[in-house]
Amino acid sequence: MKKILSLVFLMFSVLVHAQDTVKVMQYNLLYYGQTSSFCTTTNNNETAKDGYLRTIIKYAKPDIFTVNEIAISSTQHQHLLNNCLNVDGVTYYNKCNFSNQSSSDLSNELYFNSEKLGFSKQVNIATSVRDINIYKLYYKSWNLGNTHDTAFVTCIIMDLKAGSTASDIADRATETNTLINYLATLGVKDNYMVMGDFNVYSGTEQCYQNLLNPTNQNVKFNDPINQVGDWHGNYSYAAIHTQSTHTASSGCYVTGGLDDRFDHIMISDYIRDGAKHVLYFTGSYKTIGQDGHHFNDSLTYGVNNSAPDSVIQALFGMSDHLPVSLMLRIDQTVGVNNVAEPTFLNVVFENPVEADMAVTIELSVKEKLTVEVINILGQPVYSAMTTNESSVVNMILPTKFLDKGIYFLKITDSKNNCTVRKFVKE
Repeated sequence: MKKILSLVFLMFSVLVHAQDTVKVMQYNLLYYGQTSSFCTTTNNNETAKDGYLRTIIKYAKPDIFTVNEIAISSTQHQHLLNNCLNVDGVTYYNKCNFSNQSSSDLSNELYFNSEKLGFSKQVNIATSVRDINIYKLYYKSWNLGNTHDTAFVTCIIMDLKAGSTASDIADRATETNTLINYLATLGVKDNYMVMGDFNVYSGTEQCYQNLLNPTNQNVKFNDPINQVGDWHGNYSYAAIHTQSTHTASSGCYVTGGLDDRFDHIMISDYIRDGAKHVLYFTGSYKTIGQDGHHFNDSLTYGVNNSAPDSVIQALFGMSDHLPVSLMLRIDQTVGVNNVAEPTFLNVVFENPVEADMAVTIELSVKEKLTVEVINILGQPVYSAMTTNESSVVNMILPTKFLDKGIYFLKITDSKNNCTVRKFVKE
């Protein structure tokens, strides 16, 4: 019996390990560890910021954490790792390499979950403003030791020139043009993300258009939520504004209330389409702490139920920006057969599950599906078939009365292709 259970568990472990998720978060930390004439040890105290950031990280749990406005000191980059990420029993975060080739007063950094990801290489591009940092990470797939092959993702961090003058706008355009020209010289499409504080007021600005509509379509980027517009001071985009969280200043924070979308994560065609084992989870893009009801107000004005109050207060104290995040699906089966699942583009549900499970299944073609819930012994405890062919299937599965424990969601199409997801019933 023990051998049978072990075999069943191993079989489902292999299926489950065929896919994983990676959460990405980008955040402007507002002069973290760096003093200036306006951001001082009094009004931007590092010890206080450490506490705020610990609260935010514990809530968001990013696997890739990219930051702007961190001190130009490798010691401070390490300080953040030791005091905000690898705390409270967590030890798996690592960081990339410090750079400041542009001789700026601020820098960028990428931190990552080393249990899921490994560091491959880094390229630093100097500009007249700040470095553009390009980090390539690889996924630690379950069979990496045998295949020596896996999925890669490249994160590009920018903190573009701030300001609204013609000169500022021109500087931002030059910076993104420098990036696009560099990527074009590589000559390949890839799993690229570009993220950071773009300081851009409208999607029509040349700096943004350089990313959205470059001459070389191999290196074009997409807004995952298709919300390109005139963001500045526009209530229509209140739900995605990231700056400013304050209306009153201590001298360090920019004021004015939430009325700009400065902070972005953009994705390449490959990530949008899942063509190279990394796929954006549709609907996962989020401005953390933004409820859409604080236009031109501070983050803490009135009621904000978009996150726990402790997190809202931490976001308010940490920075005058809000972080943005998204989820990626990683297909780990590379190196075994180099074939991605042809039918199943996306399977979305809350995990852990407390009541009945709401599932959204996105398919590459219209299909009828068989959906099963299977227990840890490999026994089906629920099975249903969809009645109509569709490319998007929404279902409610009766999991409310399941015992607590680990289960598997198995979805099979009419050609007997299947995908399996693990979930926990609480």
